[in-house]
Amino acid sequence: MALAVRKTISDVLSAAKWFLRRDYRAFSILPDKAETPQDGVERKKPLGRRPSNPGLEFRHIYPEFLPDPNPKWRNSLREKLERADMLKRRNQIDIPEFYVGSILAVTISDPHAQGKTNRFVGICIERKGCGLSAEFTLRNVVDHQGVEIRYQLYDPTVQKIQVLRLEKRLDEKLFYLRDALPEYSTFPFDMDPEILPDGTPVPINPVQVKLKPRPWLERWERQDLKGVSNIEEYLKEKDRVRRELRKTPWERYDLMKQYRKTIPEEDQSEIWGEVYNQLHQLQLARKKMSRKRTFTPPKTQLG
Repeated sequence: MALAVRKTISDVLSAAKWFLRRDYRAFSILPDKAETPQDGVERKKPLGRRPSNPGLEFRHIYPEFLPDPNPKWRNSLREKLERADMLKRRNQIDIPEFYVGSILAVTISDPHAQGKTNRFVGICIERKGCGLSAEFTLRNVVDHQGVEIRYQLYDPTVQKIQVLRLEKRLDEKLFYLRDALPEYSTFPFDMDPEILPDGTPVPINPVQVKLKPRPWLERWERQDLKGVSNIEEYLKEKDRVRRELRKTPWERYDLMKQYRKTIPEEDQSEIWGEVYNQLHQLQLARKKMSRKRTFTPPKTQLG
């Protein structure tokens, strides 16, 4: 019995030594000259299926493909199934690139409307959610009344999403348009689309809106807003004092808070490596179709 145990222990020790020697040899092998950086500094390769995946830039164009950063709402199997459903939905409807501040026209099926469809034009003031629960909110002023409609991005009733003006704003959310003058949220329903040439970066609209007098829906003076110009006009001394007391400048140095609000780049690489090919093919197909629609044949002159 003791001999058998002693033999088993010796086998385990020899196997461990063999693994250690193998790992040491693997780490001691020098890379080829072609793989050695010119500056002599060894850099770590990014993890994921595609280390040099150009789809990493998709995190701004398709943010709903990234899962919730909160670990309590994470489920890898559900996220993978949702991504497959989202790609199938994108094969049926063109969901274009847009951002907060872009002006969109959304057509949905409505059995109670004339023609069984309903079309709404407005500026995107919020985009949130992930997966199939991704949603965005449009705002417009109709008959001197502010109207906001929240749409599910992958709702089967959505028939068409058209970008009339592709642009960004100075802030990530535009809720302060609710307290701004109406002209900043008024857009005609017969607005013609503005087409940007291929390769043009998304323009940033530097407009700064003017708020109406208080009361406001939120304490905008306590938020770091870049798109509002006249907040200081309506503040009293006590409002400025309270704003200074509630400032949290140390939060931008809180690395754990930033980590909890974002998805690590390694996880992003794995996700984009999974859906990049299909999204890229969809982009090429949409561009080909848009060229056919915008092409106008030259007029022939009769002699």
